[in-house]
Amino acid sequence: MPDWATFAVAAVALTLLLLFFTRRSRRLLESARFVDSRSEIADENDDADRNITSSDVDRDRDDDDADLSPNPDRRKQPVLTTRLLLANATVSQAIALIVLVAIAWWTAVPASAFGIGGTHPTLGAPAVGSLGTAGLVALGAGAGLALAAGNEAVARLGARAGVAPSTRLREAMAPTDASEWALLLGVALPVVAIFEETLFRGALIGALSVGFGVDPRLLVVASSVAFGLGHGAQGRLGIAVAGGLGIALAGLFVATGSLLAVVVAHYVVNAVEFVAHERSGASRTGPEDG
Repeated sequence: MPDWATFAVAAVALTLLLLFFTRRSRRLLESARFVDSRSEIADENDDADRNITSSDVDRDRDDDDADLSPNPDRRKQPVLTTRLLLANATVSQAIALIVLVAIAWWTAVPASAFGIGGTHPTLGAPAVGSLGTAGLVALGAGAGLALAAGNEAVARLGARAGVAPSTRLREAMAPTDASEWALLLGVALPVVAIFEETLFRGALIGALSVGFGVDPRLLVVASSVAFGLGHGAQGRLGIAVAGGLGIALAGLFVATGSLLAVVVAHYVVNAVEFVAHERSGASRTGPEDG
């Protein structure tokens, strides 16, 4: 017999913890410097040392010239590499996914409540459920392409209005060689898509609608707001766009009762964004960039 109350409390607590760490990560991104490799970190530190030494000499020549004093804040900034960011995203999301699976196992919530392995108890149209695995993958891929096009259109409109979403995180995670592209497309993005869909759609909509008989439309709103806030690193418009994406993915989940379809759609949206904008590699931005 599933312990729905314990599952609900644990799932909401996990969501709030995720939002807390998202806020902390946003602050880190705002202050960090991004480089492509550890060797580049060493080169930057050597340059900073030479600049400090030069500034010290110049300051001795003219103690009244405050502009020549070294800037210690730059040496205190956290320095992040692409691979470090990709590894952090993969590991943190994988750990959170393991925790969520453990919660579901401990509370005896069935996989079907998440939209896994069969017909969802309360969601999904029978005709869609008969598509099979290949059909659901194709449906998810098509939905993902459509949503990616919609995201791009909104971003372009926002840019014209001067309120474009922040691309700082995407640029920081942009691969610079084949191995980093493999890590991004083959590991990081799949793990992110699986965890976020399992939590925001599978748990907060699918499982709670089964356990408490709540109208899925109410759960769609709540989970999509949380999903949007979880993308705070993209700025205010980015939060709104992510919230809209969450509603669309939730609609797909409610229509199909399939977690697979929304995982594929989510992955396609993220992959298309990186390939479209960062396939040639991204330059590292400073803390003052958007």
